[in-house]
Amino acid sequence: MPHNIARVALDVPLPKTFDYLGKGLMRTDIGRRVKVPLGRKEVVGLLLEIADRSDYPQEKLKPLIEVDRHLPPLDEDVLSLFRFCADYYHYPIGQIALSALPTALRRWQFQAPKAVLRYSLTPAGHGALPHSLPARAVAQRRLAARLAVGAAESNELSALCGDASALLQAWLEKGWLQTEKEVPPAPFRPRLLAEQQAACDRIIERLHEYAPFLLHGITGSGKTEVYLRLVEQVLASGRQALILVPEIGLTPQFTQRVVARFPDIAISVLHSGLAEGERLARWQQAIRGGARIVLGTRLAVFTPLPELGLIIVDEEHDASFSQQEGLRYSARDLAVFRAHQRNVPVVLGSATPSLESWFNAESGRYTLLKLPVRATGASLPVLKLVDTRQEKLEEGLSRPALKSIGETLARSEQALIFINRRGYAPVLHCSACAWVAPCPRCSSRLTLHLREQRLRCHHCGHEENIPASCPSCGNPDMRALGHGTQRVEDALARHFPDACIVRADRDATRRKGSWESMQALIHSGKANLIVGTQLIAKGHDFPNLTLVVVLDADGALFSLDFRAEERLFAQLMQVAGRAGRADKPGKVLVQTGFPQHPLFTHLLAHDYAGFAREQLDVRRRGELPPFSRQAVLRAEAARLDDALAWLQAARTLAPATPGVEVFDPVAAPMLKKAGRERTQLWLQAAARTDLQQLLRDWMPKLIAQPARNIRWHLDVDPAEN
Repeated sequence: MPHNIARVALDVPLPKTFDYLGKGLMRTDIGRRVKVPLGRKEVVGLLLEIADRSDYPQEKLKPLIEVDRHLPPLDEDVLSLFRFCADYYHYPIGQIALSALPTALRRWQFQAPKAVLRYSLTPAGHGALPHSLPARAVAQRRLAARLAVGAAESNELSALCGDASALLQAWLEKGWLQTEKEVPPAPFRPRLLAEQQAACDRIIERLHEYAPFLLHGITGSGKTEVYLRLVEQVLASGRQALILVPEIGLTPQFTQRVVARFPDIAISVLHSGLAEGERLARWQQAIRGGARIVLGTRLAVFTPLPELGLIIVDEEHDASFSQQEGLRYSARDLAVFRAHQRNVPVVLGSATPSLESWFNAESGRYTLLKLPVRATGASLPVLKLVDTRQEKLEEGLSRPALKSIGETLARSEQALIFINRRGYAPVLHCSACAWVAPCPRCSSRLTLHLREQRLRCHHCGHEENIPASCPSCGNPDMRALGHGTQRVEDALARHFPDACIVRADRDATRRKGSWESMQALIHSGKANLIVGTQLIAKGHDFPNLTLVVVLDADGALFSLDFRAEERLFAQLMQVAGRAGRADKPGKVLVQTGFPQHPLFTHLLAHDYAGFAREQLDVRRRGELPPFSRQAVLRAEAARLDDALAWLQAARTLAPATPGVEVFDPVAAPMLKKAGRERTQLWLQAAARTDLQQLLRDWMPKLIAQPARNIRWHLDVDPAEN
């Protein structure tokens, strides 16, 4: 009896599957994990296909070792998604497939996730803890203190105390603890505005077919409530919903609203911050159909959902949906592909849609739905520009800004000062010889972090001490140029000593739980001045926040990236939308040295459509996306000449393809990063099919080209220069 041929995807950088002899394989095994030999090792792979014959002599094929039949196989739509990614992004299918699995499943032996239990103190426990604990038992006392506040889940308690499971069991036996099921409050269902209801009705009409919708709603217009109503309909039909958000940490209130609306529904929240076992448990819940809603970041687009009925992409314009390492993909674009594949609707929501999505809506590929008013009835904030050419700045703050902040605090309201630059200052400068602190590994300057007394590179992570004097001329008079969140925080503390200031940036939120504590302070009203980066700019609803001040908004106006203005407009609209979301009017001050720039004209009018029309006209005349398709081949090496020579050789291998322009290799805008010099070669075509045909013919030649000491990758539809 001839053996079946098992075609297996392996986590190796080769664009192919591997053939093995499979005995007793069944069609239902396709999509399962398998253990196979690879060289002298045994590795985990994914069975993609069962064939009758191989291109290799059968006697040279090794037998497959084992099939994992404990887990359900991946559905064909997920396997097709892997194949599409491999073909479109020209990336090894094995690395795509294995990276989409939870980390635990990339090892053959994995520990089954423990059940998550919820514990609370009994009356006896309240009486005994923490008094019965030894004085030096710091971790145990921390555990008891958390339980004294209220019920908590086992995974949270384990993070507080390494020996939590044994302690919890002992306290259960003593009668100090009890396990319980959380009883959530009854979900609140607000009444829909006419525009919200119309949007819901349009989508529900097509709930059982592929239909892409662009939901363009101003900030505070109730897009989330539309999502929740659609999810209700999908759940009622017995199907699952997939909701993608840019970053879980930036949209906690969104997650809370989904959980609160569906208290009796199993929800799996998937993101990179989960512990290995926790992610495995939630992934298993999804693939078995137990999780009816999956809410996650970009990698969740690959989650197997046997009864998928709806995909929602919130803040679809956000750059976080584009992966910039390994497989460089757009989760938004894959969500649309997967919806088409499964014949279900996909809803892309944003107050500032990407120009690609807006163009698709204007050209009829997507159905455009608009939410033009705020759901609460609140007015949009009043936007004003502060001309920094005429205003003297004090530590980056203008007099109108300081006056408005003072008036806001006097009314017991909150103000947000937005500056998208962390640290104290971007440059440490010598006034005598003009020396600036450079990063030795990057084409960038070190950022001054004064409180930590460190200079840091925000690109490669290099750190060093602050020099006592100029390393170039010995001058002890070193000055900080420019402003970051730390410097602005210090300035505000001097101007408003009675204010409670919260600084929300990556540096201040590194410790686990710190971001949640900050949000609690803001919601409680104790924190009345917030200094933050993009971490605070989107997805948050602070009812008492009535003033937003934007500092240093001009940098993007001079960027080489043709998307820079689009991203700046979106960022400013998003952060402006934090003001005046409840019953108090909002005000936004934007400090700029270019008040006549067309971008600010559209911003003042809250005119996204006009801005998009103008930008698309620029793109059309420049033959830039979405009016063309691009790819970039990037290479890096220890020496610039080596990287350029490799790209030049690669260019000669590119097959001549009508309609595709292959440019000359050039240095990257940021030449050096992490000690390596970077180069790039751009390709552009009017038609996607022409570009893809060239890439398919070119990739085998690139793989075969010697690349000693060269790192290279191909980026299709690049999201950045």
